[in-house]
Amino acid sequence: MSPCVTSANIPSEAPQLEIADPKKATQYQECVKGLKLSKDTMLKIGKIFHDEMELGLSLNPPKKSSLQMCNTYITQLPDGTEEGEFLALDLGGTNFRVILLQLSKGQLVREEVKHYHVPEALRLGHGIPLFDYLATCIHEFITEHDLEKRRIPLGFTFSFPMDQRGLDSGVLVTWTKTFNCEGVVGEDAVKMLNDAIHRRGDLNVDVIAILNDTTGTLIQGAYLDTACGIGLILGTGSNACYIEKVEKVLRWDGGKAEGAEEVIVDIESGAFGDTGVLDFIRTDFDRELDRHSLLPESFTFEKYISGRYLGELARLVMVKLVKQRLLFAGVPSEKLLTPGGFTTRFISLIEADTINHSTDNVRIVLDEIEVNFDADDINIVKDVCYLVTDRSAKLVAITLATILDRMNKPDSVTIAVDGSLYKLHPRLSTLIGKYIQEFTPARKFSLLLAEDGSGKGAGLTAALAIKMKNNAQQ
Repeated sequence: MSPCVTSANIPSEAPQLEIADPKKATQYQECVKGLKLSKDTMLKIGKIFHDEMELGLSLNPPKKSSLQMCNTYITQLPDGTEEGEFLALDLGGTNFRVILLQLSKGQLVREEVKHYHVPEALRLGHGIPLFDYLATCIHEFITEHDLEKRRIPLGFTFSFPMDQRGLDSGVLVTWTKTFNCEGVVGEDAVKMLNDAIHRRGDLNVDVIAILNDTTGTLIQGAYLDTACGIGLILGTGSNACYIEKVEKVLRWDGGKAEGAEEVIVDIESGAFGDTGVLDFIRTDFDRELDRHSLLPESFTFEKYISGRYLGELARLVMVKLVKQRLLFAGVPSEKLLTPGGFTTRFISLIEADTINHSTDNVRIVLDEIEVNFDADDINIVKDVCYLVTDRSAKLVAITLATILDRMNKPDSVTIAVDGSLYKLHPRLSTLIGKYIQEFTPARKFSLLLAEDGSGKGAGLTAALAIKMKNNAQQ
């Protein structure tokens, strides 16, 4: 079941909330008021985000920033002159991909992709066998496509927290997701992969660039639209990156690139607020969600906005409404009381109903979570899903508006976006665009869906790495 949106012009207004009992309506509004953020509050958040960016870029900040503001060392974007064959390795979960891109005059003329699985024993064992396995898969791919006799550069998408110390150097800070390999934390992932390739002795492959999926999204966006200056992931998790002036980036291992004017900065925005600077917008629902999360008191911003958490947030709101006898006649179901029992997919389905002035999806969802409901319940559930969506859109928009103001470009800036939440929610993109316009009305921008930054973006980054190296030698 996926959201079906038939309206050509997707509305951004809240659903019409009709509750028969005025007293019940008042009590409901009191319960959810913390989810509604005023424009003044949003502008305050924008100022805090700007200040956190400044702290993150500083060499010796007076206090710690919640934003890492990592230098990616990527000082060029695709300009249509990229030529040659490039490999990409995309590692970020239990499955990974090896990709071949062939570029001619900056255009993709050939793409080959193969998916591989990383067994649990490799994900939880020592790091050397993991990287040896990656090298074996690269060799298999190279052999299948008759590339053994060519020397091919590779871009490595490594979607784990890392301290980037060069375009071809990324030191793992910590494993996340389902990985916990011994002997890799504190080590350079590029060196470990290159060492594994060299141990084989039969691969003409050089790992020349490392990046994460957010940076790859900006690169892929710039390939599609040369006005692209911001990359955003809005899926299960979230992060953003943007183009910054070189002189404002103070951390450069090995010195600044000669002649470079701009560089991509990876904000690591999912952690915005980890130092407590956003506690003033935290509701009881947010505190409970954080308390029972895998990593409490971390990834604060992600917990307000991303697909991993929005459904759970809505569930917690509904549970409180049931306890106050404002929803489902005060009678919960076991599914509603179970963490994860109301998913972000349900929010997308119910939001599609709101857009289409329908109740079809919400009835299916409420039947699925096994609650008895009436017309008031339908209206309240639709409103809760809107409020959670709307707050997410506002928070994403204020960070993007702040970045646009910081970049201060005279022309329109394209924001490249990828991620399951952005793609599958029927009107999140509409709301984000509306609020960016509201928060920074003078800025011109456009939102662009740029899929597969972690794949194509890595191959394109390898192409850029060659160009940057050649430019440095001239």
